[in-house]
Amino acid sequence: MAAKNEQPIIIKKVKKVVHGHHGGAWKIAYADFVTAMMAFFLLMWLISMTTPEQKQGLADYFAPANVSRSTSGAGGIMGGTAFDETGARMPGTKPQIVMTVSTPAQPKSPETAEEKAAAAQMEKLLKEKSARDERNFRSAAESIRQSMRENPDLAQLSRNVIVDETPDGLRIQIVDQDGRSMFPADMAEPYERTRQLIDEVAKILIKLPNRVSISGHTDANPVKGKAGYGNWELTSDRANAARRIVENAGLSGDRIYQVIGKADSDPLFPEDPYMAANRRLSIVLLREAPVTPPGFSP
Repeated sequence: MAAKNEQPIIIKKVKKVVHGHHGGAWKIAYADFVTAMMAFFLLMWLISMTTPEQKQGLADYFAPANVSRSTSGAGGIMGGTAFDETGARMPGTKPQIVMTVSTPAQPKSPETAEEKAAAAQMEKLLKEKSARDERNFRSAAESIRQSMRENPDLAQLSRNVIVDETPDGLRIQIVDQDGRSMFPADMAEPYERTRQLIDEVAKILIKLPNRVSISGHTDANPVKGKAGYGNWELTSDRANAARRIVENAGLSGDRIYQVIGKADSDPLFPEDPYMAANRRLSIVLLREAPVTPPGFSP
């Protein structure tokens, strides 16, 4: 018989609560955020490194096909750009976009053996000419850059030189920058540093057979203090001054295809016609004209 003073035995059960494992979804979200930031900064860097011509080329590439580009509004910096065939329009009017699809004329198929041979020869000459132009352009562009790197007097003008390739050929543009002009204001003769730069460009052009086109451009500011003398006369005189420099450097006169003054009709930055970079000199190493073989009629 159990004693009366025995204590009862108490058994305490402790339940362990197992916490669920925290998910890793936040890591994925964070990684997406970091990737987006990297892409953003990469995009900003690429934009800062591209030239105005490269930006314009990208814009033209993504523009609607067969639609003319015209300036709407007042045509100024706030005018905007519209892709239509009606040109400038009043605010509130409905834009008209007209797509035109033209079917290119099919060339006449050569029928005789002589015509087939002439066509094949023409195609071969065109391919050879195109390849030769590309080699010449790459060589000239690299020579210009190397010349500027090696010459301390020209190295400081690197921001004033734009070298790119256009459908017409290799274009070397000598542009004004804020605080550094290539010509004295409203004067036709360039600064000595500009003369030296044009002379270096001419020495490179001499080594190639292509013809050369020279054009002068200015901003929308009128010429001051000269009655009857405007931007058309000024840009023509500047282009002619450049022609004299390249000829004195040894470029044959029969290789000069044209010398033109364009005033402010072809701005480098249409959205800001008063921008300093619109004042420029453009020297284009033209693509060679194809030679038609004997007996071939297009």
